[in-house]
Amino acid sequence: MTRKAGVAKHLMFWLLVLVGVWGVAGEARPKYLHPMQLAVAKSADAPEKKAAERFAERAENLVNAAPVNKGAWGLLVVDAATGETLYEKNADCYFTPASNMKLLTTALALDKLGPDFRFRTTIETPGNITQGVLSGDLILIGRGDPNLSNRKFPFDTKEEFDGPPEKVLSELADQVLAHGVKEISGDIVGDDSYFPRDRYPDGWEIDDMVWEYGAAISAIVVDDNAVTVTLTPGEKPGDPTVAVVEPVTSDFTLKNEVTTAEKVEKSDKSGKTEKPDLTLVREPGSNTVLFTGTLPVKSAPRKLVLAVQEPAQHAATTLARLLADRGVKFHGTARANHDPDAAEASRTVLAEHISLPLGTTLKLVNKISQNLHTEILLRTAARQQGRWATPDDLLKFPEEFYTRVGIAPGDVVQEDGSGLSRHDLVTPRAFVALLLYAQKQTWFPVYFDSLPVAGIDGTLSDRMKKAGMMGKIHAKTGSVEHVRTLSGYAETVGGRRLIFSFLSNNESVKDHEVHDALDGLCLAMMDEFDVKK
Repeated sequence: MTRKAGVAKHLMFWLLVLVGVWGVAGEARPKYLHPMQLAVAKSADAPEKKAAERFAERAENLVNAAPVNKGAWGLLVVDAATGETLYEKNADCYFTPASNMKLLTTALALDKLGPDFRFRTTIETPGNITQGVLSGDLILIGRGDPNLSNRKFPFDTKEEFDGPPEKVLSELADQVLAHGVKEISGDIVGDDSYFPRDRYPDGWEIDDMVWEYGAAISAIVVDDNAVTVTLTPGEKPGDPTVAVVEPVTSDFTLKNEVTTAEKVEKSDKSGKTEKPDLTLVREPGSNTVLFTGTLPVKSAPRKLVLAVQEPAQHAATTLARLLADRGVKFHGTARANHDPDAAEASRTVLAEHISLPLGTTLKLVNKISQNLHTEILLRTAARQQGRWATPDDLLKFPEEFYTRVGIAPGDVVQEDGSGLSRHDLVTPRAFVALLLYAQKQTWFPVYFDSLPVAGIDGTLSDRMKKAGMMGKIHAKTGSVEHVRTLSGYAETVGGRRLIFSFLSNNESVKDHEVHDALDGLCLAMMDEFDVKK
């Protein structure tokens, strides 16, 4: 053997030893850590690393861990006081924002309308009242009030309701009666012409339009433009179920084929029982809603909240019913009007409802992520400058605001105000620029107070309840298929305020798996960027 061959053999021996040691060590390490475990884990030399490096390591561990590693991530964290970037990853890339879009729209509304803004809804007539007979139409004029309902304010950790869903319309009907109206010779009209007719923005899907979260957009919003269908099982298997709609509306023709089935007993140690087997079918534009399937005998009634497709017609029909219940006769029809009337100024106002201030009602929008209300706010803000001609013209309205905020041109591609559109695109840097701007405005206390609070209320009520996080994060969640997002403000234990935007797209995993990663990022951020570090 030559000297060269001997050296080579010696080196190969030690290489094999090292490989063997590495393999054993690798087998000894866990193959998978829960995202919250990864968030807590710190490297051995953490004290020697800068905060950004420590956070970067923890963040990469979180977003690169299965199963969320197949998605795309955009992350940005800045110091709220200085605007200094503490960490970024894909911060200038586009992401579908889902309901993080509401951060932009609610800020726009506060900036353009102000917290003291109030909506005005009226019932008017071009005719006269003679001996109790109104000669002419009775017209309900909607101007965008999203709370013509029985909802209670102020919002305090959860939604509360008082009275029937059509409570405000009932009060308006009573005012009409106070003018001595006993009979109407014309029609009862729901007029939503204050906004140009455009019920569904681009990027909303057909399935969205069935449910309350995709309710049609209109200047008239009665009880969130939705109705509740309650299905109750019969007394014994084979019995039909009972379907009740509230409030009563002609917008739906129910075809209920749901039957009562045997109760399924617990069959394994998991404690799980069979869920109701229900299917709902409603073709676009159709008034017929078909229910099929089964409900277990003696099970709790099942409530389904369905969207109204023609809000102005629904409002006119509801008002006609309320007036009839009060003994008022009318000889026309209940109908909708979507076009402006030049003679509007000459009408007589018979009833009026003034909303609570925007600063009081805004909390509901962001806390529960109310899509329809957000769309109304975008349109109401734009309407202060007059009617727009096309949906594209409406979407140009926020551009001046975004420029003033400091959002780079092109960083927001907008198709709606709520984020339900899958065509919306926003960068993490755009959200952070907005949040930096907002904290310097007079309306910021209202805005900040509207955001869900970790472990306490809104869409964050069941997340981040651990010590040091609960109550310390005010942020907007976002969720559509394959998208989970979180952007807002965080207060560290040491009192440092951080602004962040964490956007995740292209995920095909369970909700909690992405939420665990997002919550882990929040934990790592608050830990590593605390002033005590």
